[in-house]
Amino acid sequence: MKNLAYIIIGSILGIVLYKSEAASWFRIYEMFQFDSFHMYGLIGSALVVGIVLVQWIKKSKMKSFSGESISIPDKERSFYRYIIGGTLFGLGWALAGACPGPIYILVGAGYWPIIIVLVGAVLGAFVYGIVRPKLPH
Repeated sequence: MKNLAYIIIGSILGIVLYKSEAASWFRIYEMFQFDSFHMYGLIGSALVVGIVLVQWIKKSKMKSFSGESISIPDKERSFYRYIIGGTLFGLGWALAGACPGPIYILVGAGYWPIIIVLVGAVLGAFVYGIVRPKLPH
């Protein structure tokens, strides 16, 4: 039953992202060309909502649906890992025209060529899993 709730929430999120054009290759291209504020507005508003909700969860000591205490550990302070990782993520996003979430949305919307990007993303995650122990974390 819990998996059904995840499928419903994920489907609603996918519909919202598709209808808001957050998964649109053209909107992503406009963003990387600095031609439109659309994607920056979506990402910025999501960032603000995320910050507010995480702080609210931390301060209110909220519990999960199963009754467990929600614990959000602080991240390590590091500069180079975020700069390098963010740059690689941004380059991949710009080349593919989609970040990981919208890849699934675009497949669900029937844009079959994006399956090549999905296979590349899964393969990249697999390779990262293999080389992760050798990387300086």
